[in-house]
Amino acid sequence: MPNRLSGETSPYLLQHAENPVDWYPWGDEAFAKAREEDKPVLLSVGYSTCHWCHVMAHESFESHEIAGLMNEHFVNIKVDREERPDIDGVYMTAVQALTGQGGWPMTVFLTPDKKPFFAGTYFPPDDAHGRPGFPRLLQTINATWGERREDIVNSAESISDQLAEASGRAVPEEAFDPTVAASAVEAMLRSADEVWGGFGPAPKFPAPANLEFLLGRAARAGEPDGAAIRTMLERTLWGMASGGMYDQIGGGFARYSVDVQWLVPHFEKMLYDNAALARVYLHAFQLSGDPAHERVVRETLTYLEREMLHEEGGFYSAQDADSEGIEGKFFLWTTAQIEGLLGEDAEAFNQIFGVTPEGNFYDPHNPELIGRNVLSRRTDPFPAANTSPERIEGWRRTLFEARAERIPPQTDDKVLTSWNGLALAVFAEAARVFGDAHLREIAERNARFVRERMWSNGALLHTCKDGVARIEGMLEDYAYYGLGLVELYQLTGDREHLDWANELLDVIVARFHDDEGGAFFETAEGAEELLFRQKPRFDQATPSAGASTAQLALMLQRYGLRTDGEAIAREVVAGVQGLILNAATGFGATLQVIDLLASPSRELAIVGAPEARAPFERAVAGRFLPGLALAPAAEPNGIPLLEGRESSEGSATAWLCENMACQLPAGSPDELARQLTETFPAIPDQPPEASP
Repeated sequence: MPNRLSGETSPYLLQHAENPVDWYPWGDEAFAKAREEDKPVLLSVGYSTCHWCHVMAHESFESHEIAGLMNEHFVNIKVDREERPDIDGVYMTAVQALTGQGGWPMTVFLTPDKKPFFAGTYFPPDDAHGRPGFPRLLQTINATWGERREDIVNSAESISDQLAEASGRAVPEEAFDPTVAASAVEAMLRSADEVWGGFGPAPKFPAPANLEFLLGRAARAGEPDGAAIRTMLERTLWGMASGGMYDQIGGGFARYSVDVQWLVPHFEKMLYDNAALARVYLHAFQLSGDPAHERVVRETLTYLEREMLHEEGGFYSAQDADSEGIEGKFFLWTTAQIEGLLGEDAEAFNQIFGVTPEGNFYDPHNPELIGRNVLSRRTDPFPAANTSPERIEGWRRTLFEARAERIPPQTDDKVLTSWNGLALAVFAEAARVFGDAHLREIAERNARFVRERMWSNGALLHTCKDGVARIEGMLEDYAYYGLGLVELYQLTGDREHLDWANELLDVIVARFHDDEGGAFFETAEGAEELLFRQKPRFDQATPSAGASTAQLALMLQRYGLRTDGEAIAREVVAGVQGLILNAATGFGATLQVIDLLASPSRELAIVGAPEARAPFERAVAGRFLPGLALAPAAEPNGIPLLEGRESSEGSATAWLCENMACQLPAGSPDELARQLTETFPAIPDQPPEASP
């Protein structure tokens, strides 16, 4: 019989709707039952594309014996971390405090008043890997609940109080120090892998916020570490795009690499990773002109359009790592499969894409995958006369068509406002950089979808599935989508996008601001009360929502729509500046804010009919100009940056300004290009080839 999750919309919760576990969704009903029956709560948090969540589900939650223990002794709650990042954030803090590590599936035992007293992540069905078997853990927790209740309650009170205190504790504020950014660069370079790029040992995550920060530093003329930064960036970008973490056949990035070489990925694909990484490669293309970076951007956006785009314009959340119950099966190849598809061309293909009879993928749980390969692209791309770029593309199409006949991984088809903001930003900016009308249409359709489906009574909703939008929007929804709208305005010149972004920031200031401690909470005032309200200080897999709020505020001030933008940004930075150098790679988004605060406010107004503006806009699009407030318009429209800016009929004029003080108007694209070159001096040539 289906359990209570069968009425939910979350694909993750629906995956568990047929479990013999008597699951409850998060809500008052579950905690009321726990109080009435005097039982502890077992909270299980995961997401639909999580491999180890699937493993624990198959091993434990589908077991009638284990489910019997859960149902007898606990009230069981299942939460989708993507649907409720607020709940996930609170209890992940508890897991990390109690165990020193975190991850999913997350398993937390709570008192009926929601206070944690024991926590962990994955538990096997039997004692293994240094972890207790899940049934033994359940029995131990139940016995302790019956025999030492007072100890558990006191422990839960103490844990909750300490977590709330730590969350609310203000970081000692220091005077704004722009040199923190330069020190963070040095720390990042010290932690960088000097062979394969990226930060730290395996498993290796792409950290796009850090890469964006370093790209901004690399674009600065006279940057002391400029050559070292550019070498590190090229090494990292090459390593990720040439390894198996990048889908060499269909485009798009997996979530992370299990090894230092970016070769074997954890195969799920997330919207946020692909949106953020495509934007990193877009900016790298602007900075270097490397066509390989352009190829990655175009292929990644094509993947998102092909497999992650709702027919009405919203982007889905993720695709699973598993197909047919086996991680990676959809993406792997044997030499026999390649030979069957490519015949005499197989040898050259295998050389280019790293395919060997032995295989490079190993999964001890699935011996059937022995001899299978994750495709990479690290050898000389033209080892033989018959391997022209056109021929290689033909081979890729052949494999893509053959792979399409396989059973694909499942897609989590809920639409999240926050992650759609990241996607909107890259589609809008790529449309502007490439002059691509099709990408522009996708970006504009996304904004219409979110406005019509997920914006209600002056507030955003967090998630939409099957036409039903629900869950009150969080800080990340407002900040990420606001930044996406700024990029859409810079593409289209339609003021409504900038005004909506400003309206989103108004909501942030009114409902998320901490009037006592400064900066911004993750959840809105009046939202469901959890153990405590957290502030998003660090970057996670996505940028800190606090830092994104600061970026949004600064950009809107540069257009003249606000006077509080710099104050907001300084307040956000003040709340974390003292933490940055202890863990520089956790603050890439905040470091971008510090650089924006430390650099002049630069604005560019281009006024004229769209066809007359186009050559001027092309002169801008090919350059990486972080923080530039670009304002294209047919005529002055009330935006302060455009006041008094008029152009004669049939022509366009550009005004390049610094802190609203403008140079002489540029009447031609060449004159604008000259002004841009003088204002943003060209960096030295890229360093030599950075690949291993």
